[in-house]
Amino acid sequence: MRILITGMSTRALAQSARAAGFEPVTLDYYGDYDQKSWCENYSLMRDFGLPYEPARLFEASRKLSYDAVAYTASLENHPEIVAAMAAPPAELLGNSPDVLVRVRQWPAFFDFLQRHGLPGPRTVPVGFMPPPDSGVRWLRKPVRSGGGHGITFWDGRRAGASWFLQEYVAGPACSAVFLANGEDALLLGLSEQLIGRPEFGAAGFIYCGNIHPLALEDERARPELASRVQELVASLAHEFRLAGLNGVDFILHDGRICPLEVNPRYSASMELVEQALGAPLFGWHVRAVREGSLPDRVPSRPGAAAPAFYGKAILFAERDCRAPDTRDWQERGIRDIPFPDEEITQGDPVCTILADGPTASSCYMNLVRRARELKGELYA
Repeated sequence: MRILITGMSTRALAQSARAAGFEPVTLDYYGDYDQKSWCENYSLMRDFGLPYEPARLFEASRKLSYDAVAYTASLENHPEIVAAMAAPPAELLGNSPDVLVRVRQWPAFFDFLQRHGLPGPRTVPVGFMPPPDSGVRWLRKPVRSGGGHGITFWDGRRAGASWFLQEYVAGPACSAVFLANGEDALLLGLSEQLIGRPEFGAAGFIYCGNIHPLALEDERARPELASRVQELVASLAHEFRLAGLNGVDFILHDGRICPLEVNPRYSASMELVEQALGAPLFGWHVRAVREGSLPDRVPSRPGAAAPAFYGKAILFAERDCRAPDTRDWQERGIRDIPFPDEEITQGDPVCTILADGPTASSCYMNLVRRARELKGELYA
């Protein structure tokens, strides 16, 4: 079965699909060096000379032959494009357009939180202003959000037609990965998000990686936290009829979970969960979507003892530069690799760095060390 995997970046999901025994054909923006070496890939940038727009992905997909469609970020914000790509006879392996409309509609999501007694951040809808002297520090967020891009602290002016205001909640940014069947869900893992880390050339609220599993100051709190997140994802699956692999972002504030948004598709932290489990998740995703089947429990990693923590970091260019010889980068634990001698613009993602370690801090420092090494090569 030829499965079209499409979105801004497709490498991680394509790897999972291939490891699960499927034949992926990918259509994305970047078309990176490593992905083109092992997968049939079509790139808006390289093969079509086009900027990234979801509608252009659909236009390009009409030139391809495939039996089914699975999507990545940011197509969850464009259900009309998902519907067009997955029109019969193609099979949609993911949440339906109707589900995307509901779960990505902020009033519906925050109404769900309120009804379930969950402490979601206070949110001011599009076109409205917060009450005066509320004592809240507000964020200005795009309605069609992704990767933290465009999020800033509110400066007091009217937000605009494509923005809403949301209370800033302090605490570690976290991700939960879960598998759903439209009625119930199984929590697969919890991770810490890396946000705006200058070590990786990021700033502000830009997402730049994950550490899995989520490290806690008091490990005795883990079972209770996992239980509460399990209840959350099961309720989300039932409320919004979510199917397959999904993620939910939340802030861990004073030991409480404060949900921010649902990512109703394969998300960035999932490849770390796959490393920890020693198994591709795409096979589970397909069975959950097609058959509504969920594992009874999260299986443990087979074989020898593995590192305790797994990390990934997206390295962003701190200035305009040119890629060095990148032909050995994949062997060095680097993914989403630029072509040798490729021009890279300041602020653009350069690559994804993978690392592990016996502790969360050692895993993070291994990511930082590799980032420094790559910066030395990029800016030499």
